[in-house]
Amino acid sequence: MTTRGDDDPATGHARVLLRTATRYSGARCAALCLFSTAATGAGLLLPAALGRALDLLLAQAPATRWVLYCAALVLLLALLDAAQTVLTGTVDARSTAWLRRRLTGHVLGVGPRAADRFGSGDLVARLVGNAAEAGTTPAARAALLAALAGPLGGVVALGLIDWRLAAVFLAGAPVLTFLLRAVARDTTQSATRYQAAQGRIAAALAEAVEGFCTVRAAGTEGRETARVLRPLPGLSEAGHRMWRVQGRAAAQAVAVAPLLQLGVVAAAGVLLTRDLLSVGEVLAASRYAVLATGVGVLVGRLAGLARARAAARRLGEVRAEPATAFGARRLPDGPGRLELRGVTARRGGRTVLDGVDLVVPGGTTLAVVGRSGSGKSLLAALAGRLADPDAGEVLLDGVPLRELPHDDLRRAVGYAFARPALLGGTVERAIGLGLASPSPDRVRAAARTALADDFVRRLPDGYDTAVADAPRSGGESQRLGLARAFAHGGRLLILDDALSSLDTVTERHITDALLGDGPAGTRLLVAHRGATAACADAVAWLDQGRVRAVGRHEELWRLAEYRAVFGEGADSAYAGAGSGAEA
Repeated sequence: MTTRGDDDPATGHARVLLRTATRYSGARCAALCLFSTAATGAGLLLPAALGRALDLLLAQAPATRWVLYCAALVLLLALLDAAQTVLTGTVDARSTAWLRRRLTGHVLGVGPRAADRFGSGDLVARLVGNAAEAGTTPAARAALLAALAGPLGGVVALGLIDWRLAAVFLAGAPVLTFLLRAVARDTTQSATRYQAAQGRIAAALAEAVEGFCTVRAAGTEGRETARVLRPLPGLSEAGHRMWRVQGRAAAQAVAVAPLLQLGVVAAAGVLLTRDLLSVGEVLAASRYAVLATGVGVLVGRLAGLARARAAARRLGEVRAEPATAFGARRLPDGPGRLELRGVTARRGGRTVLDGVDLVVPGGTTLAVVGRSGSGKSLLAALAGRLADPDAGEVLLDGVPLRELPHDDLRRAVGYAFARPALLGGTVERAIGLGLASPSPDRVRAAARTALADDFVRRLPDGYDTAVADAPRSGGESQRLGLARAFAHGGRLLILDDALSSLDTVTERHITDALLGDGPAGTRLLVAHRGATAACADAVAWLDQGRVRAVGRHEELWRLAEYRAVFGEGADSAYAGAGSGAEA
């Protein structure tokens, strides 16, 4: 893709998106352009036919044929208008759907960086509202030719009736041109500010909805409402400015257009008195003057295109965020040896991980512990390439993750999270998500390992119960997420705080399964409990973005600072876990 040198990346991507969306509905856009142009042509023929019919009637000559011509043109205009309406709606819907599919796929390809940069609420606003507005561009462009052909055809028709009529009109044409250019410029600026304010409101609303329980418990509904609506004055100002721009343009058009029309009609009247025009030609000239001053239609078209262009630029900003690139190097057979070499990762201008070197031998279990903010979850994301480091590299069985194909990487690495997203419709499909051909036996075996089988069978339709209709606690949701990770298999399993909502008994059973008959391969556990760390083969202790120590849990337990990682009361609560668990 290439863009003009004076364009920023977002504008260049917006142009490419709109051009490709237009090609996607190319046949329909061509048909819309054809029907719109035909309607404009019929509209240009109608005044001439009316004028001719009037002249014949005044001369008491046979006019039936011309009256029928007029009736046929009116009927044709009605049919063409209906066809335009259907095609415009179809093209708008197709273009919007295409933009949403393309942008949604790109956002998923970018990964967490997209939400980090734009915010989830603003992303939804862009992919829903802005995509719908930008999706009107192909149809609007296709119809713009007809919108321009009307005024131009009106001027040509005036010239054909009498060149002096066209000269009178063209004397005021520069004013109309200046008016249309100002409308397009001012509307684009206002629409950009308006849509940005919409995105800020959507982002704040998404945060408030996600933290609804916290807001309700704190009794801060009013404060949160005020925070969500804080950008509203800016939204209102931008919206009012947009309407003022269009209102001013309409007022100027109302002032200029009638003057031009009156000038043309006055000139036609003078020519009529000199027997240079007929009454029918004066009628036709008056209608063509109206068509030639069709600024209202052009103002509406240009304002709509300006808003769509501003919306497309917001989509272009998302598209400009580079998606994760994958390599073509195949993953060799291996035990799942994970290695981090000099890994540095920054988030929000802060270095979260700083030069981390870590090796997890194949087939072993490593627990990652550390205080809040030490980088545990980020390390887990880097280990399976849900994120990329700013420096250094991550290797699996000797191959840098960047060099692996997408499918090989996702087959090799399985994940379970603290708050799993249960997608797929039914419970069975949620557990089998990501598998090429998930068998019921494999899904149920994974659920048994995660201690989820009993409560799933108690659901109204068992494994066929819709996830949305399955009442479950936070711990039961985690067990379903664990079942999905167990069903996935692979040589590396990463549990990012995936045991945090489980009771201690269930957690112990699941950790025993992980180390016993559970999924084979290498396991990386982000742990907050000493009991979980005690079950691992080794513990990596993160402190201020660095690996402070790697060793057995009972060895590190002798250090007071290590015990402090697990909070107050760790000495008494986890002493048994630190010694007896490995006995």
